Amino acid sequence: MSTRGKNIHLIGGSTLESINVIRNHSKLFRGECTRLIEDCSKSCKRLEDDDSERLDQRVQDIHFVKKELELKLEENILETDQLIALQNRVTKAIESCKEPLRVTLLCIEERNKPAEKVNDEVCMELLREADLTKGVTALMQRVVKQIAEQIRLNQSAKFTLEQDLKEKYEAQNLDSSCASMTPVTLLTILFWGWGNHSDFNIAKAEQQKRNSISLRALVESLLAQTASDMQKQFQATSAAFQFNIKQLKTVKSHMEDQLTKVLSEFASQQRNRDDLLVAVTENEHFLSLAQARLDVRQQRPPKEQCHDPAQSQLLAEVGQLACQINKYVSSLEQSEEQQRALVRCQLELQHNIEVKARLLYVDDVICGQLRKPIVIHNF
Repeated sequence: MSTRGKNIHLIGGSTLESINVIRNHSKLFRGECTRLIEDCSKSCKRLEDDDSERLDQRVQDIHFVKKELELKLEENILETDQLIALQNRVTKAIESCKEPLRVTLLCIEERNKPAEKVNDEVCMELLREADLTKGVTALMQRVVKQIAEQIRLNQSAKFTLEQDLKEKYEAQNLDSSCASMTPVTLLTILFWGWGNHSDFNIAKAEQQKRNSISLRALVESLLAQTASDMQKQFQATSAAFQFNIKQLKTVKSHMEDQLTKVLSEFASQQRNRDDLLVAVTENEHFLSLAQARLDVRQQRPPKEQCHDPAQSQLLAEVGQLACQINKYVSSLEQSEEQQRALVRCQLELQHNIEVKARLLYVDDVICGQLRKPIVIHNF
């Protein structure tokens, strides 16, 4: 073989080897690219699966929190409605106290008039009744303000829950849309603080619920206690009225009996005085007769004027009659004094009977009619 042919052969062989190397490198590179594509595809699929799993989990979490928010919102609305109903009850309780208080004050006014003013057990019970009713009214007015404030807090919590719930609906819809996408999207954003925000809102709503329940329990207790206190006080005042009316009737009846006896005694004393006057008149006639006889005997002749038994009898009769007349006159004066005393008793009894009758009229008729329609119901 010649040298030229040999060189051509060498050059051709070297070129083929280089081509084989390049081809092999290309083949290897293609294999690497295939593996890279497969690895990237698997990685992307894994990332997509992870994103889908996280999105599904978040959708489930949002659904759970949304249920919690809906539950708390429902409880909040129910609790607020109960508070509003309770507030209406308290307002009606305040209104129901106005008429009993007005009647109590009228009874106090009627019994405090100058002619009938007395500080007795009825007066004390009426004052207690007025103070209790005023105290209950003031307490209920404060309770209404407390309920109104709690309703405001509940409504604030309700607004927060509604806003949070609205955001949860939007987030759930968006995340559900993201979860249904096949390619990985940059719209997928996980904010890990959303759960804490909702937990805070739920805790706030739960706290207001507990506060509302506690307030309702307290107000229910106050309504029951105040109604019971007012009923007991009303019964105590009514019992005092009945006892006082019974006493007034008894005392008035006793005074009327005494007045009848005094009038009877006055009439008897008047007859006694008339008898004494008749006796005085008769004795004065006898005295005049005895004096006339003595005067006539003074006209006897001097020798006949002696102190004989007849003269002694006449003188004794005059002295006795004068003494009797003096006794009658003294008895007449005593009788007149007795009559004057009886008249004073009569006037005093008549005045006291009028006072008792007026008191009886005020307590039994005026106050009785005022208090009769009053019924203290449970609030």
